[in-house]
Amino acid sequence: MRLKPKSPREAIQPDRAPEPPARSRHVRNPFVILINLILSSVVLMMLAAGAALYWGKTQFDAVGPLTDERTVIISSGQGLSTIAETLEANKVISNAWVFDVGVRAYKNAGKLKAGEYAFKSGVTMHDVMRDLVEGNAVTHSVTIPEGWSTAQIIARLRENDILTGELTKIPAEGALLPETYTFTRGATRQQVLDQMVAAQEKLLKEVWSRRTENLPVKTPEELVILASIVEKETARADERPRVAGVFVNRLNKSMPLQSDPTIVYGIYGGDAWTQDRSAITRADLDRKTPYNTYQIPALPPGPIGNPGRAAMEAVANPSRTKDLYFVADGTGGHVFAETYEQHQANVRKWREVERSQRNQQGQPAAPATSN
Repeated sequence: MRLKPKSPREAIQPDRAPEPPARSRHVRNPFVILINLILSSVVLMMLAAGAALYWGKTQFDAVGPLTDERTVIISSGQGLSTIAETLEANKVISNAWVFDVGVRAYKNAGKLKAGEYAFKSGVTMHDVMRDLVEGNAVTHSVTIPEGWSTAQIIARLRENDILTGELTKIPAEGALLPETYTFTRGATRQQVLDQMVAAQEKLLKEVWSRRTENLPVKTPEELVILASIVEKETARADERPRVAGVFVNRLNKSMPLQSDPTIVYGIYGGDAWTQDRSAITRADLDRKTPYNTYQIPALPPGPIGNPGRAAMEAVANPSRTKDLYFVADGTGGHVFAETYEQHQANVRKWREVERSQRNQQGQPAAPATSN
């Protein structure tokens, strides 16, 4: 078929644009529209979650609002939400919700420990969480001097206003180890006392295993008894082994220990060391008590206090001398003697020193006793 040629006018006119393609029936399908909407929503939610996670992580690691160090008490039994609210109320953290979510994200919700915590200025939520998880609470301490009676120790624990609870089990004299014990707020008095008992049992076992052979003390309990006497006879660490040696020599010879502190304990018991006592009199020496080592040629029936580590080690490994006597020398120490004659001369010197001291203080002279 022969085509008719276009006229010049028709030749310069543009061809008609083609019609757009027909829209797919699948695009117009409601199910496809729903899927697209869901996918778009998921993407938006993921973007929002990512942004929230980034913001939350930034807040969790950011410098906190505290401007000065602050102590906060986290009570036992508090849940994470309550802890977070407590921290926010004390301005340790800026947002309780962020802290709550952050702790849960680190899977530490059930690991936060109660206690008293000191937070530094600017502490981050992350550091707060770490301290609570590790239990880096403020520690307190109670110091028990060597030689104290159990009654004195009990009184000190009861006076401590950081410790809680009542004492339900009082140990025997000599069963506690004098030391400095640390604890956190919320600890009970009984827990600290039990710690002292455990420390004494552990130390006594170690000391007993290292004792010198052929000692006149036959049991760990007897070692504690003699150590409690040594503890009260001298406060000087360098003298304890020698004082212990005197008592060991006396026991080996079946001689009375003649220790003045046992006289005092026999009269006053656990209250013997709660206050300064007057000088021992002849009537005190003649008083019959189970602890009067001027009358019994053996150890008393129990300790006269709670000895420390050094005193127990001194008894387990006493100085090897022939000393049988010692008396104060006026300088805070003692002078030792092997014979009674030497001892009497030392006593006379001590009485002169004591008389001079009393005259300077305007006090009457008192009878002197010695070992």
